[in-house]
Amino acid sequence: MIAVNNASTVDMTILRTRLTGSAQAAGVLDVAYRTFDSPVGPLLLAATPEGLVRVAFEGEDHEAVLDSLATTVSPRVLAAPSRLDPVARELEEYFAGERPRFGVAVDLRAVRGFRRAVLDRLAGIPFGHTRSYAQVAAVAGRPRAVRAAGTACATNPVPVIVPCHRVVRSDGTPGRYRGGEAAKLALLTMEGAR
Repeated sequence: MIAVNNASTVDMTILRTRLTGSAQAAGVLDVAYRTFDSPVGPLLLAATPEGLVRVAFEGEDHEAVLDSLATTVSPRVLAAPSRLDPVARELEEYFAGERPRFGVAVDLRAVRGFRRAVLDRLAGIPFGHTRSYAQVAAVAGRPRAVRAAGTACATNPVPVIVPCHRVVRSDGTPGRYRGGEAAKLALLTMEGAR
């Protein structure tokens, strides 16, 4: 019985690999995804041909995130781990303290207006440093839009890669985070944030 189950698992792996390869070759793999085990829990990584479109923490319900991508980006969503190997490699380097900045392309097609302006400024916050929501609002061109800057960070579709965890309240407390306060604190501690 065990040999049959192992054979079935191997057959399913081969079938998935062939399906993924065929979909990529035919140009019908619009959203590839995989999971990545990180120090802050399992992360769902999803990418379009343009770049990384979503990073989701376990508490966000990965299946719900995939359903949302199928609705908002394309219904052609498929597990294709190898397509996300460069992202996984950069995340491994980041969590090992060897990568202060990410180089993978991101696909922010769903983010517009002031939220996009905020996300575009976050990569400028150096590894190991923080900025307040007020400071981010100011550099994004709307100094009085502190709450809107907070909302942009809270709805960042690619947290960690676009470092919204480096944005804190003016009093230095962490504030809310898509992955939870414990994850935000862990990232800031790992980076030695000041």
